[in-house]
Amino acid sequence: MTTPWPPPRTARRPLAPRVAAPREPVDPARIGRRAVRRQAKGMDAAAVAAALEDARFDARQDSRHEDLADDVRGPAELAEWERLDQLLAAATAGTVYDPDTDPVVQDELAAEAAAAADREAAVREAQRIAARADELQALRELGTLEQTEPRDGDEAVRDELTRRAGGYVQAEVDAWLAHALAAYLGHFRDPAAREAAAGLLPPPVLAHAALLAELALLLPGVDVDELAFAARLATTEPEAVGDLAAFLARARSKAS
Repeated sequence: MTTPWPPPRTARRPLAPRVAAPREPVDPARIGRRAVRRQAKGMDAAAVAAALEDARFDARQDSRHEDLADDVRGPAELAEWERLDQLLAAATAGTVYDPDTDPVVQDELAAEAAAAADREAAVREAQRIAARADELQALRELGTLEQTEPRDGDEAVRDELTRRAGGYVQAEVDAWLAHALAAYLGHFRDPAAREAAAGLLPPPVLAHAALLAELALLLPGVDVDELAFAARLATTEPEAVGDLAAFLARARSKAS
């Protein structure tokens, strides 16, 4: 079952720019802690204790300056000296500080590596969505979108196309997704994908798909030109269309 095609032609818009990798935000507190660790590397307990006293003196001096009231690096450095002082005080005599064996440092490095991996994955996903949006946009403008089956993640691609259009929902893309959902095309063959679509696609698309599915069962082989009203109704009254689809399903169940 298909929806009316081809869609009206529109002027081609330029492709979206490629997604740039986000920069890691600057964290003055983390910079301060790292500076302390570099300075403390190789120090024994006595040297760290002396450095801690210097840091406390600097903190008292800084507290007299109003322009340093919002400083976060200074307090972070002081807290790190205090931590290292406690760490070496609990260690065996003669132990010197080594960031490579500091469990707190290693945990931070592991967390930072995981965060960096998440950022890279997010960039790759954004690039995939942008590329797929370019593809669907071109197919839509060529009038051949109906010949393409949807893929996993195309729900997010629809959102990207809508964002590019400044909030304007592209009716051809919505009709394509509704038809695919109703007919179990592409990744919608998977029941899990159809279930997930309920939380990923907007109510008009879901209502349109539900009504198309019921009409296809009610009138097998119906001429697609007769179903143009389904998209218009779903766009303006999605809740009512959903109720109509549910009513048709109940009536079909009782009839059988």
